[in-house]
Amino acid sequence: MKNCDVLIVGAGPTGLVLALWLTKLGVPVRILDKTAEPGTTSRALAVHARTLELYEQLGLADAVMANGLEVAAINLWVSGKHEARVDFGDAGHGLTRYPFFQMFPQDEHEKLLIARLEQLGVSVERRTELTGFTDHGDGVTAEITGPTGAEKIECRYLAGCDGARSRTREILGTGFPGGTYQQVFYVADVEASGPPVTGELAVDLDQADFLALFPLKGKGRARLIGTVRDERAEHAEDLKFEDVSDRAINNLKVKVEKVNWFSTYRVHHRVSNHFRKGRAFLLGDAAHIHSPVGGQGMNTGIGDAINLAWKLKWVLDSRAPDHMLDSYEIERIAFARRLVATTDRGFTLASAEGPMADFFRTKIFPVLLPAAAHFQAFREFLFRTVSQTLISYRGDMLSEGKAGAVSGGDRLPWIAGSENYKSLSQMIWQIHIYGTPCPGIAEWCESNKVLLTLFQWDKRYGEAGLAQDGVYLIRPDSYVALAEIRAVPHTLEKYFVSRQLTP
Repeated sequence: MKNCDVLIVGAGPTGLVLALWLTKLGVPVRILDKTAEPGTTSRALAVHARTLELYEQLGLADAVMANGLEVAAINLWVSGKHEARVDFGDAGHGLTRYPFFQMFPQDEHEKLLIARLEQLGVSVERRTELTGFTDHGDGVTAEITGPTGAEKIECRYLAGCDGARSRTREILGTGFPGGTYQQVFYVADVEASGPPVTGELAVDLDQADFLALFPLKGKGRARLIGTVRDERAEHAEDLKFEDVSDRAINNLKVKVEKVNWFSTYRVHHRVSNHFRKGRAFLLGDAAHIHSPVGGQGMNTGIGDAINLAWKLKWVLDSRAPDHMLDSYEIERIAFARRLVATTDRGFTLASAEGPMADFFRTKIFPVLLPAAAHFQAFREFLFRTVSQTLISYRGDMLSEGKAGAVSGGDRLPWIAGSENYKSLSQMIWQIHIYGTPCPGIAEWCESNKVLLTLFQWDKRYGEAGLAQDGVYLIRPDSYVALAEIRAVPHTLEKYFVSRQLTP
């Protein structure tokens, strides 16, 4: 197949998820990557609750769970001594089906996504890269070079998922403002033993380098991430694990038995000025990069892909105007900018130098965090933020109304035992009513082919922020579009007509 509706450049998690969603929705795609094979090493680890919820639409959540490791606590070490353990395991209970942080290395993650995509009949075109493209207004001509030479592809839209050095972004000329942190990081996948190797996250707070130990599935498997300072940072590309391992061995008393992978890198914080220009889009690291605080990068790119996929489908099917695609940039660039600002503050705090910073990091923080974690509200806020279940598109062009504590643009609250997320596995417009529907709603849903699910009112719904007799119109990506109490058919009709949408 030479031509396609959507050409996807880059086969990391972002590009693969976009290809999966579009293929599942029946959109012809091609996905290419300049590498000869999938990555065998990776930095991204965490798959957060919101990503797992969205993965239910493709039946991926159970596979990630089966192959990853649940982590529910963080241990703080100071100068080689265990100072505190903070258990966030109960913070997400009642908020999501996935109340933990799932560790699933990016290379294994990509293999899973590739296998699922191949089951749907789509393969990644390897050793193939984008060299240029022209936007004609009603389509795109892309120029690629692969094993068989140069080729031109006609497509309706182009999605740049090609990483921090994105060729797509370079051609678009959208800029990539931001900066680079002065610290050099190292990452090492190891097989080890010792006090911190417990299956939980460990962070060593010290006056010297930052060091964290992330558990991986399998006995003794872990990932060490740390900073490199002093004169060693000037020659980071020549460093070996032996050059930086003294902190792990001496302070955390980790006995490293085998090093499976080691690398050094610098961390950037940048957001493109635009995520859309004409018929081309930027997603994932091509659009935004930031510090690794909170493990947000890969999850954010996957969120970009899911946000864009259903919108492309509706526009390609002439069920939505092209300008609805503007909502992709509006919704995702706002979140990316907030995320970069938040992770920048966290990274600056963790890596700051000087006597005051050292005092706070080694004396105050190990006392302050466990004390704050005694409060359920703090634990819930931290979990919601890191798990990305707090993401909302309130006030944006596709969001309207409020019923109870839930507004248009919010994630629909998950209610334990109610199966109110069961219907969300379908990538369609649908309506949830918690209580009694107004006359005519069922008939309107039937005539407009909108799935209607009714829930007999229960106090659990109110406790979660839903309103009795609340009507929640839900987008194909499972976010609430419209929230109204006792909405009538005219309210629903007006929502779609005003936006030139057909459900």
